[in-house]
Amino acid sequence: MCVGKDPRETKAKNNPTVEKAALQLKDQQKETKLTSPDSLDPDNNMALPNQQTVDYPSFKLVIVGDGGTGKTTFVKRHLTGEFEKKYEPTIGVEVHPLDFFTNCGKIRFYCWDTAGQEKFGGLRDGYYIHGQCAVIMFDVTARLTYKNVPTWHRDLCRVCENIPIVLCGNKVDVKNRQVKAKQVTFHRKKNLQYYEISAKSNYNFEKPFLYLARKLAGDQNLHFVESPALAPPEVHIDVAEQQKNEADLIAAAAQPLPDDDDDVFE
Repeated sequence: MCVGKDPRETKAKNNPTVEKAALQLKDQQKETKLTSPDSLDPDNNMALPNQQTVDYPSFKLVIVGDGGTGKTTFVKRHLTGEFEKKYEPTIGVEVHPLDFFTNCGKIRFYCWDTAGQEKFGGLRDGYYIHGQCAVIMFDVTARLTYKNVPTWHRDLCRVCENIPIVLCGNKVDVKNRQVKAKQVTFHRKKNLQYYEISAKSNYNFEKPFLYLARKLAGDQNLHFVESPALAPPEVHIDVAEQQKNEADLIAAAAQPLPDDDDDVFE
């Protein structure tokens, strides 16, 4: 565990825990020998060919979910990543490099955003290939986006096996929410991490990234020592109401799982 070190002076690549995790993931991807005409350079499978690479641990993060759930809004909150994003028209993807400062040094997520391609049907395998972690997003104000989560999870796991995944329920700042906290059960069935977020208010923005960073590094003591520069909040969240939702989540976790997700909407 690295404690008390300035992240600007400590290279994450010099940290054996994080570096070992990065090397293991690269080896795993090579062993799977995933190839496709849709795939980009397999030796540089996180950044796009026209994108600058870095000498500290970096990971390909794929973000999936129905159109309109707020995936692009979410990644655009990180100002440095928004400034350095690149677009790849052949597979319709926009890649945002999101840097975070941890107690063990710097880490980068190359966030692959669909750029709206999901609205025209399923995503091509080139989007998923070499994915090392993922976020599945739904909109708590639109039930159908939650009901489609199992499909996104299946498509993701068909190409990317055994990667850490976070389920995010976005737009919790909206008053008329259709998917209540206690109705969200899919993550429990598939052993995923779940966070309620509000991209436009920056609520819980860092939590999905911290969870994934800890899983990738194999270190639950890893933590962020500095917040990234985020766009100013566009909306304000009702803190008391969201605290109630978080309490409902904890209470729901103690209850038996329903046989069918459809039951919770009746």
